[in-house]
Amino acid sequence: MSFTEQFDVAVVGAGHAGCEAAMAAARMGLKTAIITMNLDLIAQMSCNPAIGGIAKGHLVREVDALGGVMGEVADAVGIQFRLLNTSRGPAVWSPRAQCDKALYRVKMREVLENQPNLHIKQAEAVDLVIEENPAPSNQENAGVSNQENVGAPYLPDALGRADVGTAVGSMPAQRRVLGLKLRDGRQLLAGATIITTGTFLNGLIHCGEERYPAGRSGEPASVLLGEALRRLGLRTTRLKTGTPPRLDGRTIDWSKFEEQPGDAEPTPFSFRTKKIVQRQISCHIAYTTPETLKIIRDNVGRSAMYSGQIEGIGPRYCPSIEDKIVKFPDKTQHQFFLEPEGLNTHEVYVNGMSTSLPMEVQQQIVRSIPGLENAEMLRPGYAIEYDSVDATELDRALKVKSFEGLYLAGQINGTSGYEEAACQGIMAGINAALKLKGEPPFTLDRTEGYTGILIDDLISKGTNEPYRMFTSRAEFRLHLRIDNADRRLTPYGRKLGLISDDAWAEYERKQARMAALAQLLETKKVDAAGLSDHFAGIEFSAITGHTWAQLLKRPEVQIEQVLKALTPELSNDPLLASMVKTDAERLAAIPRNEARAVETEIKFAGYLEQQKKAIQKLKEAEGVRIPEWLNYTTISGLSREMQEKLGRVRPQTIGQASRIPGVTPAALGLVHVSIKIQGKIQGPPQEKQVVA
Repeated sequence: MSFTEQFDVAVVGAGHAGCEAAMAAARMGLKTAIITMNLDLIAQMSCNPAIGGIAKGHLVREVDALGGVMGEVADAVGIQFRLLNTSRGPAVWSPRAQCDKALYRVKMREVLENQPNLHIKQAEAVDLVIEENPAPSNQENAGVSNQENVGAPYLPDALGRADVGTAVGSMPAQRRVLGLKLRDGRQLLAGATIITTGTFLNGLIHCGEERYPAGRSGEPASVLLGEALRRLGLRTTRLKTGTPPRLDGRTIDWSKFEEQPGDAEPTPFSFRTKKIVQRQISCHIAYTTPETLKIIRDNVGRSAMYSGQIEGIGPRYCPSIEDKIVKFPDKTQHQFFLEPEGLNTHEVYVNGMSTSLPMEVQQQIVRSIPGLENAEMLRPGYAIEYDSVDATELDRALKVKSFEGLYLAGQINGTSGYEEAACQGIMAGINAALKLKGEPPFTLDRTEGYTGILIDDLISKGTNEPYRMFTSRAEFRLHLRIDNADRRLTPYGRKLGLISDDAWAEYERKQARMAALAQLLETKKVDAAGLSDHFAGIEFSAITGHTWAQLLKRPEVQIEQVLKALTPELSNDPLLASMVKTDAERLAAIPRNEARAVETEIKFAGYLEQQKKAIQKLKEAEGVRIPEWLNYTTISGLSREMQEKLGRVRPQTIGQASRIPGVTPAALGLVHVSIKIQGKIQGPPQEKQVVA
């Protein structure tokens, strides 16, 4: 008889999605197990040793605002912080941190080990425990019963759908995942199972002509679990990502490269971080030479990407170096960044040189760059193919629609990047916990966060390439800034039980400080006397009698100038005294960022008001829910193509349906009317409302 353990939640994989999922479930009071094949590689940074970046920094801030841990860990081990896009508007400012790769693993493991209710298991999950004969589903069509499917083999049809024997647009009887089978013979049973396997599912590494199974270099692929997921009948696709070579920093002539220091005053990711304490370092900028390009062109046929060896689709926005040369033949120079992987190692990551060329060609490429003539390669770059699941198989809570108790998060859903994985992880962990508590799911829509945009894009459209977040994906990016992520999401995190009493008290103090500053600026009148030194070029006689908020609306006026001019008033206010600085010092990051958030709200008040009106219209469309019992095949006038698209995705709202590629306004109108018509026949079930 096999040895069995029982948990509330089981998380497969201890990468960035798995860590957030497990932490969320455990902090919500559920007995949680996280399963990893190697305890020493928890939260391994498989590729770039950095957190954040354009739009990715927004995701980290949102994870932190909900009570996640990625931001705090990055702040603890970050060795270079930069606030990106500051030459543009505040909507696209985004933090990034180069991290100490080894310390990141150590710190994240420490966080997990100190979390009550969380149990870390070193093991390999090889199969799912499935309840083969579930009770009859209550999700029946109007006039179409699913009873005949109960207990039937769950195999995909010719189109890859797992709804054999049911009408297009109907919901099959749901089987239930009861837990996991481990390679060592154990069964680990759980009320909810979250799969966060990254690139490990049937992973295959390519380096030139060589290829071999692996989850990442030096680690075995998850083949048996990959096959188990295939047997579920879920639609899957094959994706590809890659990584560049790593160099020995002692063999690099650093004097040949342009230095790129971090910010003098680092901007933390976490709203709970008071100060960055790690020693900070510089990165360096390098460029290809004509010789570099010639080497790549002469050998591009030996790249696994171009030899036909790789079937998977790679990330469009993070191409390999050979991809850059082939797709942009007129570009004579390409940029790299030499990024140290830690304070106690000489290993250097070559950002921008991802490749699947043979090792000897990679060495030639490296040594064709001035300053790297003698560079030694510690690890070669490689490409990796892996299985992912079509995310239209999921609902907004990241639960697999055709199975009870099964959630997916991270690269298995077709995303790329640590940050995209982390935001899915925390949402999956929250929703698994809520399900077991008998509470409604927690979801975010496109107006509430980049996290909501990412999930909506995935479940509505799916993806045939690794999905990467960009600020351009957000319809309301001025509203979804990094500075207000806590105001948008921390009340939800508190309600869910992920924000501690101390963190909540600090959040409330921050909101009070910002409200007090806004009140001062909106009511205090400008006195021109003695202010010309602070505001060169402004005719103060024309603005005397205006408020400081009115002055701040001018593009040439910055909040730090205003704060300096208001030093006496700030000094006398206990809430605002932290925003005072002397001539010899910079305003510290936290009060500076709070002041800038107030400045943004004042400067862009008109635009924000316009966005609020547009948000309200979108929310109205999102408010029209599509019941699960709706049968698309009986909607008169709806084409077979529309029936199949809507039946496959099964959108939860009219708003989500409108974002499915190819679904027309006419089709939406038919669906809207049919909800009322079929509702009179079916009688809609009592539906719970989501938290957000």
